[in-house]
Amino acid sequence: MKKILVIEDNEEVRENLEEILELSGYAVDGAEDGKVGVELAMADPPDLILCDVMMPKLDGYGVLNILSKKPETAAIPFIFLTAKADKEDLRRGMNLGADDYITKPFYKDELLQVIETRLKKNEKLQRDFNPDESGLSAFINEARAYEELKKLSADRKIRTYKPKESLFAEDDYPRYLYFVKSGQIKLYKTNDFGKELILKLLGPGDFFGYTPLIEQINYPYSAAATEETEVSLVPREDFSQLLFANRDVSARFIQLLAQNIREKEKQLLELAYNSVRKRVANALLVIGKQQDSPKIHLLREDLARIVGTAKESVIRMLAEFKEDGYISIEDGVIHIIDEEKLENMPG
Repeated sequence: MKKILVIEDNEEVRENLEEILELSGYAVDGAEDGKVGVELAMADPPDLILCDVMMPKLDGYGVLNILSKKPETAAIPFIFLTAKADKEDLRRGMNLGADDYITKPFYKDELLQVIETRLKKNEKLQRDFNPDESGLSAFINEARAYEELKKLSADRKIRTYKPKESLFAEDDYPRYLYFVKSGQIKLYKTNDFGKELILKLLGPGDFFGYTPLIEQINYPYSAAATEETEVSLVPREDFSQLLFANRDVSARFIQLLAQNIREKEKQLLELAYNSVRKRVANALLVIGKQQDSPKIHLLREDLARIVGTAKESVIRMLAEFKEDGYISIEDGVIHIIDEEKLENMPG
């Protein structure tokens, strides 16, 4: 059952709305002012919010402004209720990101139709998309149904990169959002002495290159393939439309871009503060998960850069792991045999 939060300071109007919605099969929460409405939305996010504009303590514009900046509430469809219908009020609300307006007094059928339409549109974008090329295509196709996004490119370039081939270099101008379809990409920086520091390894389902696009700066790092890799290129213009043209699409797109960030931050912290032996073990597990395979194709130099130690130390640790039966090595390819032992290795 879909839940709707009604934020309305007029008790009679609020109770009338609650009754109509409950009779129509919705679960309903009511708030008597904007402050209480924000608290309810944060504590238990609804599927849609109906909010009066003119209220004490915090008006409807303030409510929308606060909730649109919170990740857990930013994607919730937001409909204003107002007795004011002049263009200035409408424009201000839509500029803040409101999805629709209903003017008071309203007809029951009109109210329910607007709610149903907004819920259906949001449901399409909120569904989980597979973290692959077909999922990305499905998301963009859904986004193109919105009037503001009809000009999104129907087709995107997919390029294949050979091992060690560069996608872009530090200080290059950003032209695309990149999406890894298959293979593996490394993001890295090179110091004044030509030594590389690997910042991140990316596998299928990962986006990269979006921070420079948002900040409108040149790339602060380089990117290259570590093995044969297919990458989907989303043009800069399409990226801007997905991020800024429509509030519903924007919120879902940000969620797609940011998926797994917390998990990757945790992995980086573990790699940074554990012993070399533990760091090598963790790095193998992380890379195995990113490649979705217990077989790891990675140069020892690159593995050493990820761990933050000398190549010789990595080779020595790999020899120990092989002797202990945790891994096997054949033609330079590392195969994880005992994942549990690597996970439980003391730090």
